[in-house]
Amino acid sequence: MAPSDPAPAGGPLAQTIKRPRDPRLDFFRGIGMLIILLAHIPDDGWALWIPARFGFSDATEMFVFQSGMASAIAFGSTFDRSGALILFARVAQRIWQIFWAHIVVFIVVTAIMVVAGTRYDGVTYVESLNLVPFMRDPGNLLAGLLTLTYVPNYFDILPMYIVILALMPVMILASKAHRHLPFFLMIGLWSATQFGLTGLPAEPWSDRQWFFNPFGWQLLFFTGYFLMRGNLPSPAYDRRLVALAIAVVVLTVPFAWVRFQDVHPFFQMAAAKLAPLTDKTNFGLLRFVHFLALCYIAVQLAGRKGERLRGRIVRVLTVVGQQSLAVFLTGMVIAHPIGIALDHAGRTVPAEIAGNLFGFCTMIATAYLVRWFKSSPWKS
Repeated sequence: MAPSDPAPAGGPLAQTIKRPRDPRLDFFRGIGMLIILLAHIPDDGWALWIPARFGFSDATEMFVFQSGMASAIAFGSTFDRSGALILFARVAQRIWQIFWAHIVVFIVVTAIMVVAGTRYDGVTYVESLNLVPFMRDPGNLLAGLLTLTYVPNYFDILPMYIVILALMPVMILASKAHRHLPFFLMIGLWSATQFGLTGLPAEPWSDRQWFFNPFGWQLLFFTGYFLMRGNLPSPAYDRRLVALAIAVVVLTVPFAWVRFQDVHPFFQMAAAKLAPLTDKTNFGLLRFVHFLALCYIAVQLAGRKGERLRGRIVRVLTVVGQQSLAVFLTGMVIAHPIGIALDHAGRTVPAEIAGNLFGFCTMIATAYLVRWFKSSPWKS
């Protein structure tokens, strides 16, 4: 989760030198994928112990930040080697892939909810995901789905990612025009979002906007991108910085953990006053600060260039992180079936252990299967 050396500028050398992959990136992405699964399984008891329950940031920040870092390797080096036209083409191809992945996931999950029927409390699974409007008017809302003007809450992170990717050529070309220009653009877009100037419509029958505003979240994405590219300096080890990061993480717990808010109304009132700074839709400032503190601590724990990341579990999580898009899509599809199975089995401790471990194993198997396919074994 720290940048490697900047990519060489265009020219013959840039075409022959391949940037070494930072092992910390894939390892922490793998952890993030498992946390995201737990967060998406309905009423999962294990989700009470994920980092989001104890601080302002959560696995969404991990996903977005690390996607920015991975994009620096994929798209930044493409620009170095082949120039702007090929960069536009590659970004467009990726947007096309993610767009259709979003559509397919929506259709598959909706079909699962329809087949699942009704929950034990009489609420249909379609209602639990607020998909009743789509079932009533699939024709018009299918058009909204394809134009991203209908974005149900459970299906909102990939549309956010699409918009941020569309901003990438702008930021890359801006960095070539002047090294500080992209940071003015990043901060300007984020600031406009905090004042409610950049909302995108999420459904045609109300004024609800996208749950994840991409113009706010791009600040985190491009922070990861420019850290990996070397445009932003990576902070070195400093005991004072470590102490400050730990203090930030610890001091936010009383204002984020619901148990503290239940104990004394002061924490509940303070959390309410801090809400604009911890807002998830527009990516409030304290979410950014909290995540950077966690990130710095994680980097120090991993050691220089990830030298402390050893062992079989690390290797498995690294493979999961390397295939993060396929694993993420798998998690989106299986999270609700796991919840449905828990509803039928009874939400006992053994059932939750079995359900969550099944989910983990499915995602790990997906990562290894996708890696095997990408190796093109039929060619050898």
